[in-house]
Amino acid sequence: MTHTLQTAALHTGGLHKAWGALVVVDNVFFDLAPGARHALIGPNGAGKTTFINLVTGELKPDQGEVRLYGEQITGLPANQRVKRGLVRTFQINQLFMGLTVIDNVAMSIAEREGSAWQMFKPSGTYREHYEEAYALLAQMQLGAIAARAVRELAYGQQRLLEIAIALALKPRVLLLDEPAAGVPVSESALVMEVLERLPAEVAVLLIEHDMELVFRFATRITVLERGRVVCEGDPHDVARDDHVRAIYFGERGHAHA
Repeated sequence: MTHTLQTAALHTGGLHKAWGALVVVDNVFFDLAPGARHALIGPNGAGKTTFINLVTGELKPDQGEVRLYGEQITGLPANQRVKRGLVRTFQINQLFMGLTVIDNVAMSIAEREGSAWQMFKPSGTYREHYEEAYALLAQMQLGAIAARAVRELAYGQQRLLEIAIALALKPRVLLLDEPAAGVPVSESALVMEVLERLPAEVAVLLIEHDMELVFRFATRITVLERGRVVCEGDPHDVARDDHVRAIYFGERGHAHA
């Protein structure tokens, strides 16, 4: 392992999950460095989503531990992990479609501050939430659509908004669950631009099928197959790995070898 559990932004030690006789995550040791740009890839059924669900607290492991900057968080529920800075986006976005873009981000900020229940009370208390929300949208070049209803946005813009909402929670570790899923090719460049603007101090783990995006974004890649880590290294080494080439034979990933 490259990082000790004291220095890793995120560490899993012997993480294991089985459904009856089916082992889905098999004794996974994984380290995410502070400020990392790391990708987790693997074929369908490799156990990627289950692994992320274990990390975020959506599932409980049968064995193993999860640590965030050295802190033991294995027993914490998902919402407590978010409060400690472990934030995830989802493959299927969970936006409030009838509200505006800035409302969605401001609600996330209010949630972070523990004041979401009062959000719609007539009060000037939340002016700072909206100011912070707009600053974040402007930083991600989404300021021009701040007042638009989410339902009016192109799908790619909705995925970008989801990332903005995640950033509003001030993550220390950000798990991006297939941010390019369902995004038309014409909008995929927007996703990459936003990924490149993510704060340098935030450690990012990208779970993605789009190999072009993975190899452009990540400086380190972990490959999961049948619940096990079968390869890890920099993009050049991973692209040259015979096992990885076999898994992705016929996919875009082999073009980078």
